[in-house]
Amino acid sequence: MKTLPPPFAFPATRRPDPTVVRWGIIGCGDVTEVKSGPAFRLAERSRLVAVMRRNGSMAADYARRHGVPRWYDSAEQLIADPEVDAVYIATPPDSHQTYALQVAAAGKPAYVEKPMARSTVECDRMAEAFRSREVPLYVAYYRRGLPRFQHIKEWLDAGTLGRITSVDYHFASSAHRTASGWRTNVTSAGAGLFLDLGSHALDLLDFLLGPLDRARGQAVNRATPGDAEDSVALQFSIKGVLGVASWNFASGVARDVCRITGTEGCIEYSTFDNAPIQLTTATGTKSVEVPHPPHVQQPLIQQVVDDMLGRACCPSTGESARRTSAVMDAALTAYYGDRTGPFWETPAAWPGRQTLQPSPESYDGNPCKKLSPGGALAFI
Repeated sequence: MKTLPPPFAFPATRRPDPTVVRWGIIGCGDVTEVKSGPAFRLAERSRLVAVMRRNGSMAADYARRHGVPRWYDSAEQLIADPEVDAVYIATPPDSHQTYALQVAAAGKPAYVEKPMARSTVECDRMAEAFRSREVPLYVAYYRRGLPRFQHIKEWLDAGTLGRITSVDYHFASSAHRTASGWRTNVTSAGAGLFLDLGSHALDLLDFLLGPLDRARGQAVNRATPGDAEDSVALQFSIKGVLGVASWNFASGVARDVCRITGTEGCIEYSTFDNAPIQLTTATGTKSVEVPHPPHVQQPLIQQVVDDMLGRACCPSTGESARRTSAVMDAALTAYYGDRTGPFWETPAAWPGRQTLQPSPESYDGNPCKKLSPGGALAFI
């Protein structure tokens, strides 16, 4: 039996009901409209009491539509509100560290959108700030709380596949035709769509099987306007099991399949599509449909609330999210170079953006390569 965490000792402010967590949201944008915002009202022992957006009229409109008592156009004012017990940071990744450090300084718990930050270094600063104040930090990898993935974990924990022998995941989309905004702006996102979407798949594997290690990878930009990568290939291991994964955000066809294989069978699932999960063993293939709830973050938000009140343990913390960021950094270092500093300020220095020039003496018709004397590809 797991030991429950002790209830968090909230700062000494007026709390009419100590069994309820009162939330404030920084950045009440699109993700909070359906996925998360309503969940703070609908979760048990949870209340949404304040929202903030830099555009005050938009913050006021959100508060009116969602029945939130107060709104702000200043994050500092929301954090300082004595009736806000905990803060949900729902802004793009470039401001996660800044706001998280302010929330930690106020002695309040935070629930931060994923990815946790633009790099592992930023994650470490955030985690240390909350650790030093003995305040919990959670990250919105909400698939850890969804029933469909809980079902997969039950199969795995029951040993249904026997001994796990391999993991492979492949994702493809035609995002090169439509992607825009902060998700493909390296300054805002910390990379391209890989950090925003790939993080879900990697964190889910961490949840289902355990921490990923020995991660290494490559990234390129083949067909997308802008500086960010659009294709990533990754190798890793999980408790000695070899794994491979790839993401292609410039594909003419879509694909989203993860396959976990063992000595007695195989599980296949989609990270993003609500397709049936499949279990194949010697007796045949079983498909199970597990629909998502209307507000997909609600199960995890319930776990966050229960964790703070000492009623349950939340599976998505700053510690687990930091592991996912470290794996993504390992995959992207060859493209961006040193990701420990503000690499987004110097795109001309990124190794992955170096111009490929063909060598006249060994040109084979492809302007992006030359052939070495042995016939292997040699990028220059």
